[in-house]
Amino acid sequence: MADNENIEQHMSAGGVVYRSNGGMIETVLCGRNNPRKWSLPKGTPDEGETIEQTALREVSEETGLEVEIQEAIGDITYGFVRPTDGVRCHKVVHYFLMRPTGGATDNHDHEFDEVRWFPGEEALRILNYANDASIVEKALTRVREVTSIG
Repeated sequence: MADNENIEQHMSAGGVVYRSNGGMIETVLCGRNNPRKWSLPKGTPDEGETIEQTALREVSEETGLEVEIQEAIGDITYGFVRPTDGVRCHKVVHYFLMRPTGGATDNHDHEFDEVRWFPGEEALRILNYANDASIVEKALTRVREVTSIG
């Protein structure tokens, strides 16, 4: 039986940034080279930040894009064991649907090796985590519902 008092609670926030390109929905993903992994931009709050402020800051830092939130699109939860000390952790990540308002992916921070736009369906195939793919799928569905894109 698990002892929940020995599990650290963590929270992050991030976003699915989308745009229309030739009538197709594209989304931006963040990549690392070694090992090769693609994921959504997200991060932990600074002291005093709201979830929305964290999402805006982290997405902007990690992608190089200036963004605005359209709406919340869902949360994911997962557990992990911190390799440095073996502590069990439970994490909730809050995701928002976002639209770019400026900036450029070339301006992303050092945390990722590459930041690129991908057609929505390709993004779903190359994401390394099923949780990320489920959030992108929700985002693509929502964009189709509220726009004439894709």
